[in-house]
Amino acid sequence: MKHYALAVDIGASSGRHILGSVENGRLVTEEIYRFANGPSEKNGALVWDVERLFGEIIAGLKKCAECGKIPDTVGIDTWGVDYALLDGDGKLIGPLYCYRDKRGNAAADALHKKISYAELYKITGTQFQPFNTVYQLYDDMLTGRIDRAEDMLMLPSYLSYLLTGIKRQEYTEASTTGLLDAASRDWAYGLINRIGLPSKLFSAPAMPGILGRFTAEVKAQTGFDCTVVLPATHDTASAVMSVTDKNAIYISSGTWSLMGREIAQPVLTDKACRLNYTNEGAANGNIRLLKNIMGLWLIQCYRRELNDKYSFAALADMAAGAAVYDWALDVNAERFLAPERISDEIAAECKAAGAPVPGSPAETAHCIFSSLAHEYARAADGLDELLSASTDTIYIVGGGSKNVYLNSLTEKFSGRRVVTGHPEATAAGNLGKQLILSGELTEEEFTQLIKNSL
Repeated sequence: MKHYALAVDIGASSGRHILGSVENGRLVTEEIYRFANGPSEKNGALVWDVERLFGEIIAGLKKCAECGKIPDTVGIDTWGVDYALLDGDGKLIGPLYCYRDKRGNAAADALHKKISYAELYKITGTQFQPFNTVYQLYDDMLTGRIDRAEDMLMLPSYLSYLLTGIKRQEYTEASTTGLLDAASRDWAYGLINRIGLPSKLFSAPAMPGILGRFTAEVKAQTGFDCTVVLPATHDTASAVMSVTDKNAIYISSGTWSLMGREIAQPVLTDKACRLNYTNEGAANGNIRLLKNIMGLWLIQCYRRELNDKYSFAALADMAAGAAVYDWALDVNAERFLAPERISDEIAAECKAAGAPVPGSPAETAHCIFSSLAHEYARAADGLDELLSASTDTIYIVGGGSKNVYLNSLTEKFSGRRVVTGHPEATAAGNLGKQLILSGELTEEEFTQLIKNSL
């Protein structure tokens, strides 16, 4: 009987239920269900409607039953850093904040008066971002929101808990918090105590593994039972599983562009701190040394500003015809994190950099893609510098792998060969870990499966 695995791959703008199976040495995937996602504003804050999000997960599971393709296993992955605080009854202490909310900025400033960022980096190796979990939790502490909390679960573990009733943190997602000891792969309890956070919130993170079965309530809602797996629950860690060239620099290219190398041990040097590279967990327990780059969020914002008049493919084609100036803006500037109008912020950044302001949609799209490609080139050089390496290949997976124009600019500015991999890399990695944990495949067989499937 065919073994079906179901990847519930949830991004900040959409979620998908991808059913996977092995046929003739290839990974065969089918999108069963898709839903929109995005933060909403509540009392002046950006939050996730997690009740609706879980309802979409259930709806996708029901769709599997309707199609007659009931999965043997299911695994959820999401973006990093966001989390649920739970009370003594295991209930959510709302709201569940979105990382794009600005509450982390003031908390970061306040925490760094107590513990410098350089001290944090020596332990956690986490790139500075004002939305890192450590700063969000510090805000919870300053506001008293944390006082009723008895537990904390990262978002994918929380959603898996709603399916099973079982609480378990997972290593790759925990590694995005800024509170994990990068060397030991366990919580940095000494740091947690210095900050003043309750240590009871931090149950030991586990490597990807089998979690449990559906609760009675979920079985009644979906009409079937299933084994829930914690894959590499951080979406980038799942995506990197699909990179078949382990000697290349990878880019997991989507709303964010995560660019790095998989290595055995963290890099916690002053230079890594100064260059703002991060050490996150890989699905096999290794380290992903990477740069977190704003990514296709910029073109997504611009497309929305144009009321979706153009497709992403059309914007890339238009940009190719407007390549009269190679913009190299700082795509990681804070102004781009949650802009009201991305074109206004691009104009302001251009003026600050002494660069011409793009006029037409074609020029603006080119400005975005050119700036991203220049940032990829800088990040690749930084990786080689930190690892004393000379890497000649950039391996791009995820939705951005299909953007031929951006990839060609990346090749031009980086001076490296660009290879494209699986466009659904995160779902493929999620499915692969499920199949490995179920005994259907070895890790080596999964790598070959991906090669056969491209």
